[in-house]
Amino acid sequence: MAVPKQKQSHARTAQRRAQHKITAPAVNGCPQCRRPRRPHRVCPHCGFYGGREVVHVHDHDHDHDH
Repeated sequence: MAVPKQKQSHARTAQRRAQHKITAPAVNGCPQCRRPRRPHRVCPHCGFYGGREVVHVHDHDHDHDH
């Protein structure tokens, strides 16, 4: 089993961990309604994907409790 010969310094550890950052999700414009949406997903605003309506989206306020 491999065992380190020397203790790794705090600076070297911090340099390695500096790359472990979160990135913002990619966002594209919907070709149908031009509103932002995630790529390769149905638009949550208009329900279109690939030039056709996949999900019917209601355009009213929610009257029911969750």
